[in-house]
Amino acid sequence: MDIYKQLLYILSFSFLGEVLSKVFTLPIPGSVIGMLLLFLALQFKVLKVKDVETVGGFLLGNLSILFLPAGVGIMVYFPVIKDTWWLLLIISLLTTAFTIGFVGLIVQGVKRKFEDNSVDLPKDRKDDAKSVSRTYK
Repeated sequence: MDIYKQLLYILSFSFLGEVLSKVFTLPIPGSVIGMLLLFLALQFKVLKVKDVETVGGFLLGNLSILFLPAGVGIMVYFPVIKDTWWLLLIISLLTTAFTIGFVGLIVQGVKRKFEDNSVDLPKDRKDDAKSVSRTYK
């Protein structure tokens, strides 16, 4: 029953975003507005992470499968893009390479900053992602 409630929360925010996008004729997709509202609800403690954690993790784990219908749906518009498909491919490859490079630079900068402020821990101390995340909740 808990999974259904979590799914209801996520879908409700998505639906609310779609409604707001249509009612106010916003240029932002409703799904983006819905996820922004969900983020704000989590940020301001209206909703707890545990209220959406299981279903949210499942959806994130299967994100690549969820993009498949959108990719196949592009083929409906192939007659429109048949003359410029190569340009779209080049733009996609260049922006992907740029994004990977930019994120790499950001990670190096953050890593450099935190290495300067690092603290040596005892060798017998076991820190894993779960224990660290529990510390900061």
